[in-house]
Amino acid sequence: MIVGIGTDVCDVRRIQATMERQGERFAHKVLSDAEFAVWQRRGARWPQRGLRYLATRFSAKEAFSKAIGLGMRMPMTWRHCEIANLPSGQPVIVLHGELQNWFAARGWRAHVTVTDETDYAASFVVVETLEPSAHQA
Repeated sequence: MIVGIGTDVCDVRRIQATMERQGERFAHKVLSDAEFAVWQRRGARWPQRGLRYLATRFSAKEAFSKAIGLGMRMPMTWRHCEIANLPSGQPVIVLHGELQNWFAARGWRAHVTVTDETDYAASFVVVETLEPSAHQA
């Protein structure tokens, strides 16, 4: 059963302006350690690709926070919500710390998709319960 849906569209130019003001401090605030390493690798080869990577992660975390109904308040934090990729490239949400415990206690599972174009990044998250509904019994 679906318990929450979240979506977010992020203007990549807004992320770029924030990076120009705050530098890596902003990336450290939004990205987990693993995401930060990917961002550095991508940005070193092609700065715009790194910027869009950061924008998609920002967007996906915003969408996830909406889908779980918390917004950006505890236990939801930027760094406890990680957007990773399976070997196939499929994006997945990996939770850490208190957020992981809070989410698991509810028996939920999340699905995420991200996309980006030159000026925009967008994400969509669906959160569902793992427990079978009364209709399936």
